[in-house]
Amino acid sequence: MELSDANLQTLTEYLKKTLDPDPAIRRPAEKFLESVEGSQNYPLLLLTLLEKSQENVIKVCASVTFKNYIKRNWRIIEDEPNKICESDRIAIKANIVPLMLSSPEQIQKQLSDAISIIGREDFPQKWPDLLTEMVNRFQSGDFHVINGVLRTAHSLFKRYRHEFKSNELWTEIKLVLDAFALPLTNLFKATIELCSTHANDASALKVLFSSLILIAKLFYSLNFQDLPEFFEDNMETWMTNFHSLLTLDNKLLQTDDEEEAGLLELLKSQICDNAALYAQKYDEEFQPYLPRFVTAIWNLLVTTGQEVKYDLLVSNAIQFLASVCERPHYKHLFEDQNTLTSICEKVIVPNMEFRAADEEAFEDNSEEYIRRDLEGSDIDTRRRAACDLVRGLCKFFEGPVTGIFSGYVNSMLQEYAKNPSVNWKHKDAAIYLVTSLASKAQTQKHGITQANELVNLTEFFVNHIQPDLKSATVNEFPVLKADGIKYIMIFRNQVPKEQLLVSIPLLINHLQAESIVVHTYAAHALERLFTMRGTNNATLITAAEMAPFVEVLLTNLFKALTLPGSSENEYIMKAIMRSFSLLQESIIPYIPSVITQLTQKLLAVSKNPSKPHFNHYMFESICLSIRITCKANPEAVGSFEEALFLVFTEILQNDVQEFIPYVFQVMSLLLEMHKNEIPSSYMALFPHLLQPVLWERTGNIPPLVRLLQAYLERGASTIASAAADKIPGLLGVFQKLIASKANDHQGFYLLNSIIEHMPPESVDQYRKQIFILLFQRLQNSKTTKFIKSFLVFINLYCVRYGALALQEIFDSIQPKMFGMVLEKIIIPEIQKVSGQVEKKICAVGITKILTECPPMMDTEYTKLWIPLLQALIGLFELPEDDTIPDEEHFIDIEDTPGYQTAFSQLAFAGKKEHDPVGQMVNNPRIHLAQSLHKLSTACPGRVLSMLSTSLNAEALQYLQGYLQAASVSLL
Repeated sequence: MELSDANLQTLTEYLKKTLDPDPAIRRPAEKFLESVEGSQNYPLLLLTLLEKSQENVIKVCASVTFKNYIKRNWRIIEDEPNKICESDRIAIKANIVPLMLSSPEQIQKQLSDAISIIGREDFPQKWPDLLTEMVNRFQSGDFHVINGVLRTAHSLFKRYRHEFKSNELWTEIKLVLDAFALPLTNLFKATIELCSTHANDASALKVLFSSLILIAKLFYSLNFQDLPEFFEDNMETWMTNFHSLLTLDNKLLQTDDEEEAGLLELLKSQICDNAALYAQKYDEEFQPYLPRFVTAIWNLLVTTGQEVKYDLLVSNAIQFLASVCERPHYKHLFEDQNTLTSICEKVIVPNMEFRAADEEAFEDNSEEYIRRDLEGSDIDTRRRAACDLVRGLCKFFEGPVTGIFSGYVNSMLQEYAKNPSVNWKHKDAAIYLVTSLASKAQTQKHGITQANELVNLTEFFVNHIQPDLKSATVNEFPVLKADGIKYIMIFRNQVPKEQLLVSIPLLINHLQAESIVVHTYAAHALERLFTMRGTNNATLITAAEMAPFVEVLLTNLFKALTLPGSSENEYIMKAIMRSFSLLQESIIPYIPSVITQLTQKLLAVSKNPSKPHFNHYMFESICLSIRITCKANPEAVGSFEEALFLVFTEILQNDVQEFIPYVFQVMSLLLEMHKNEIPSSYMALFPHLLQPVLWERTGNIPPLVRLLQAYLERGASTIASAAADKIPGLLGVFQKLIASKANDHQGFYLLNSIIEHMPPESVDQYRKQIFILLFQRLQNSKTTKFIKSFLVFINLYCVRYGALALQEIFDSIQPKMFGMVLEKIIIPEIQKVSGQVEKKICAVGITKILTECPPMMDTEYTKLWIPLLQALIGLFELPEDDTIPDEEHFIDIEDTPGYQTAFSQLAFAGKKEHDPVGQMVNNPRIHLAQSLHKLSTACPGRVLSMLSTSLNAEALQYLQGYLQAASVSLL
């Protein structure tokens, strides 16, 4: 695409159409942009539009499109074509920083993100002048420009907060500190001075405080991995100014908004974070400053109101106290009983209250409420921080703290008892306090794993939790119901089993509650209870114990999906999946109605898939229905195909990318249920599965390979007779996969199934070409993963066609090649093969080469006979060699950038492990002994003389053991 006005005009028109609400206009425009994004100059056209277009909406649209384009295409993936040509890459890097700095804020943010995506790949090696270019702009004095630089630096450096330590990372951080730390410190001091100069100018202060927030965030990122020498030397400057900013209060910066945090709150929150980082990681160096920060933050907590806008500030301030109080050498600051009482009274209890804003979220924004409360994304809520502070204090002062709070809990419960309908919030706070007091250690999977011995959890459960859940109406006091259900969920390991069994019908009943939070918590609690393990790793709650509740459980779960706001509730769908898994054959009578409801739901969500977890559990539930029913009645597979195929066809025709990998997995499961033939409905689909476009998406590859394997296992003869013209297509797929380092193992899965199942004559003409392709790949890039797969393949080939056929095909490609493969690949590398079945295939294959291949006994290959036997005994007896050369860093499928439907394996669609030599050989060691015995009978004396002269003593000892076990001897 040339950089011409005509192309700019075309691009403008298509960008406009992508904003159209009508999918008939929007989709073709999106497809057009997708089709041209590989062209040279495409990104430069977008940048030109973003700079020169007269319409603001086009500028913004171009900036978002550009950022997404960079996200999808900038990373260069080995084995895959480079999606952006080199001249475009150079031009983008040369122009993007000045363009970003001169753009309005809305566009600046998009370009800043794009720079950080490019930076993640190219900085510092391929973009050495980025830092210099940015630091130079600090001199401009224009804060619009400076904030652009700071924003970009923040998005570039914030990954230092969660990267693993490595030399590469340290080198990069050192480079950044050398260029950036001093200018940042000077900018910090200058900005603070400007704040004093402009103390009465509200608009100037807003810009300056935006800069200070970004500077404070950068301070956090640059100090996170280790304490840099520069910041240690300049700690006085930073900490003194941070402290004075914490205590600053400027009327001009206060906002009227009760919800949204203002600049002052955001800055103070970040400073609390910075102080907590130093208190935790660099406590020795930070000690001189700590007492004044504790005082300042304490005053801040006591004087800050309950409004939502202060939530982040209060929670970060409490987190600071929490991180300080659990360090042994700050213990003295908290020892005094009055201090503890005052913290409990003034900080913890007020921040545990359920506020009007929480109530509003509970009712009107339940999804966000659940996410914060259940999934622990409530990191920055007051309640969570107060809870962490209780835990921190309990580390050294468990007795006194439990004592203080027990008093509060009792008085709160008494208040509630006086007038429940008015005082229910007191009980809510009491439950929360008990929970935070009792939980010492918690995991998502097991709930509380360590509890405070001083709190009697069962007694509290029976007296205060159960009565709420037993009340006649499920819709009364929804917050307390949710608290009660959450209590069961959290303390499921501490509450005795008989109490859990009493709770199950109560939880099933609460699936009918109108409140989204209550019925979601009920579903989640049931799902967690069903996964608990008892003795012998069996589920704690058995299918027999659930028998009386099966019908009401399934009815209420599916009904809950029809309640307003829960049509795609992932917790309910996960509970459905877990119920199926626990109840097994008890669900068979309900399957016809269940599968109808699941397929209707599938059809509805396939129109616009938006909840990945919900969709995943839905497909898992479908797989479980199939597995459980067909285990009892294999003939039932037909009725599932009838129910599902219409929806599957629609999904494949409409190219619903998110669902296609799942559909292939369910189809594999169904096809594997058939015994020996492929129904015609599957054969009709077979040619479509070989279309190259399906194989372009990485997420499709594992399930498609498995589906093709199912075709080969169930109907190789049908394919050979009725679809022989498709065999080249099948091998074309193998050729594509084998060329990629990320997917070559999938290519081997497919090839192994072809070799194992296809009638030999149908692949005869292609065999030599297959080996040539494999050798080309070996020459071009030999990786450990490829070698392991290659070894399994050649041994499987040997098992299937015989050792002589293997020797002949190698030597027909190039004379003496068979010997080279033995010497250079099989003997030195066989120890790397992993997996029981894989090792067995290799053992049987090598045994065949040793005992059923005449050239091994009487040509120049004979010298390899003993080394090969030695390698086989090594495969049996030595530990697996799992070393991988340093230069082999595979790009994982999940790592590919941008939005690609990553492959999600369905646990309940799992494939049974298949052993191709299972019928033939049970114990490969005994098989070796028997085969050697047979060989020695055919040529007496030869085997024994070779063994006694060349095999090392240890290997000989093992071999004698095999011969004894097989009750045979060598002649």
